[in-house]
Amino acid sequence: MSSPHQMTDSLRAHIIARPDLILEDKELMRALVAANEAAMGDNIVDLRGIAMERLEARLDRLEDTHRSVIAAAYENLAGTNQVHRAILRMLEPMTFETFLRDLDGEVAHILRVDAIRLVLETAQDAADPALHRLEGLLAVAEPGFIRGYLNNGRDVPARQVTLRRIAEGCARVYGPAAPRMRSEACLLLDFGADRLPGMLLMGAEDPQQFGPQQGTDLLAFFGGVFERVMRRWLS
Repeated sequence: MSSPHQMTDSLRAHIIARPDLILEDKELMRALVAANEAAMGDNIVDLRGIAMERLEARLDRLEDTHRSVIAAAYENLAGTNQVHRAILRMLEPMTFETFLRDLDGEVAHILRVDAIRLVLETAQDAADPALHRLEGLLAVAEPGFIRGYLNNGRDVPARQVTLRRIAEGCARVYGPAAPRMRSEACLLLDFGADRLPGMLLMGAEDPQQFGPQQGTDLLAFFGGVFERVMRRWLS
């Protein structure tokens, strides 16, 4: 009759037939190494065991890095698809008013932002009755407003894309939605020679949605397409 601590013939035969089951089980391998060290006593250093622990730690780090790279790749792919869908939607409208209303409608929904606003600088009288229909979507400002908005009044070059957290949105731009805004993406727009600049704002109620540590390549691409579409409307 076999002891409870003895290996049965069937278990022994199973291990011999499938040794990979043990080799692929990290917890079981650790137990075997620990039993081997205990059998050797405290006076012997098992270099193989130490090397194995270090290799396991390195493998764990590599697996974590691998997962992070895959997650970042999927996130980037999802963001690219999102921007492409938004651009296709932006190209559909046949009138400027519909174009602007789509920005804060379907385009904002696709990009998962809570508000999109267009700011245009002009040296002319902004009291145009046609602009009242677009109130809340389009903000008209005096020359220099955009640079001051982007740089918070500092005399430094404005970046093409600025991502930042805010205490609340600018009421002049966001209107009634301003108190809810907690982060924003600011896209500086160049409409060509002899034209004042513009700015596209994407506001979010989530303070983590836009921040200076995030990449700007996709938004810069979106801003470049938007510039070209706006040049068509302004011509």
